[in-house]
Amino acid sequence: MPKCLIEVEGKSILDHQLEALAAAGLTRAAVVCGYRHGQIAAHLTRNPPPLAVECVFNPFWSVASSIGSVWAVRDRLDAPFCLMNGDTVFDPGLMQDVVSRAKGGVELVVEPLATPELDDMLVTVASGEVRAVAKSLPLDAATHRSLGVILSSGGTAYRDALQDVIEQTGGTNAYHHAIVARLAETTGVGAIVAEKQRWQEIDRPEDIASWTGQGDR
Repeated sequence: MPKCLIEVEGKSILDHQLEALAAAGLTRAAVVCGYRHGQIAAHLTRNPPPLAVECVFNPFWSVASSIGSVWAVRDRLDAPFCLMNGDTVFDPGLMQDVVSRAKGGVELVVEPLATPELDDMLVTVASGEVRAVAKSLPLDAATHRSLGVILSSGGTAYRDALQDVIEQTGGTNAYHHAIVARLAETTGVGAIVAEKQRWQEIDRPEDIASWTGQGDR
């Protein structure tokens, strides 16, 4: 099944996310689908979400990285948006908190880095600004980890950076964080620090156990 339909505490990851977005005041969402996309559409029909949702098919899901999913909705990126990975659950109030603290422009939601974990997207933050983003970032340069959530108040900067990154050699295999890294070098990216709320990327069964209190974070 698509990863976003895995159940965590009795509901799918996707349901958790859409409920969190609605609670934060968002009124519509685009779910970019690839692998077995029909299952996602069927799930949303059976479980109507609390906001308007459109499924957008990404035909390049099997040959591109997460930047391909962003490319599939590039026509929407000039308007204000919140972008998130499809495999992460949050405390109910986390999205409300970060949306309420957004200052404008493009911003990345991060948390302070204590002990690096497998597959972390590492971030360097200084003076409230993102300076670098990469999984390969040296640990002595990393101050935070990314939650995979990006907020934009609108404008062309994010879409333009997407175009620049994906046009490069190997660009289709880039993570969507490469767009943030490009902007950090040019127009700038703000950092919204989530310090007290829980979140969990779901990659393995033990990640579900950690979230439900049956394992260690």
